Amino acid sequence: MATKKRLAVIGYGGMGGYHARTAMRSDVVDAAGIFDIDPEKQAKAVKDGLHSYESLEALLGDPTVEIVTVATPNDHHKELAIAALNAGKNVICEKPVAMNSAELEEIIAVAKQNGKLFTVHQNRRWDTDKITVADLVASGSIGQVVSIESRVHGSRGIPGDWRKVKAEGGGMVLDWGVHLIDQAIMIFKDVKITSVYARLDYITGEEVDDGCHIVMTFENGTVYTVEVGTSNFINLPRFYVRGSQGSAIIREWNAPLEIVIRKNAIEKDAVPIRAQSGLTKTMAPRDGDTTITYEIAMPTSDVHDFYRNFCRAIDGLEEQIVTHEEMRRVMKVMETAFRSAESGQVIHEII
Repeated sequence: MATKKRLAVIGYGGMGGYHARTAMRSDVVDAAGIFDIDPEKQAKAVKDGLHSYESLEALLGDPTVEIVTVATPNDHHKELAIAALNAGKNVICEKPVAMNSAELEEIIAVAKQNGKLFTVHQNRRWDTDKITVADLVASGSIGQVVSIESRVHGSRGIPGDWRKVKAEGGGMVLDWGVHLIDQAIMIFKDVKITSVYARLDYITGEEVDDGCHIVMTFENGTVYTVEVGTSNFINLPRFYVRGSQGSAIIREWNAPLEIVIRKNAIEKDAVPIRAQSGLTKTMAPRDGDTTITYEIAMPTSDVHDFYRNFCRAIDGLEEQIVTHEEMRRVMKVMETAFRSAESGQVIHEII
């Protein structure tokens, strides 16, 4: 087995702690330690069994550290990623990778200058619901995919920290929208987006969006909707997929994929039903004679494959799985969504 690579984490909040704990039980990296500007978090790291660097300079100056993970508020990603790259470290940045495309390009340029790898932690590529939907689309079992709706709903508003502050990169587009957009781009990896339309929610405050509704139209005709809500007391399905020959739904986290497909191309005429105050033939339900219904259970998935890939990429054994071009596309979609929400217009651009 290859020697594990030493990894240090900048920031010891929720995600910083996640990365540090992951490194402590990893088969490819060792946890070198953490640094946080908050003394209480520094002390907590020591209590958790981690080394706490006395300063950022001490962390970056440790010659045994090969990888630095940046897990700070979003507005510090660029400066810390560049500092780590200039210190000769390979860098993993929490999402969103930067505050805007210009910052991203600065980081990429510094990574190339130093001959180091730079990537973003798009961990929800390993969500099993996304993997299952991607497999469904690729299989063609429900025909041409007309639309996909991808939603995450909650009712607790934005967490009471920097995520409520615009200058620090707060808001749900940058917090959850970034994940759902990345998933969409991965499901249709080689298909361009031709238009974006967005509406943002400001239900619990006015400084940052606490929800978003973003509609992307892909070049193949699929309309892909991503929706994030933090004031939803009844959740809509996690995924709903509509095809020319059937439909599929994932109702909630970890639920199976339910599929209904049309059995025959030629069918007898529907019998009208009474619906509320009238009759309808168009909306008459189907039965087992005309449809096939089945379920697909969630597959297994290991998000730590992200770190395994990054370590192998450092050794030149494979390409990094989250590429610079994919980072650019996600950032461009988010920026276009903000422009659409501000103007109230559909933005027609190739992304």
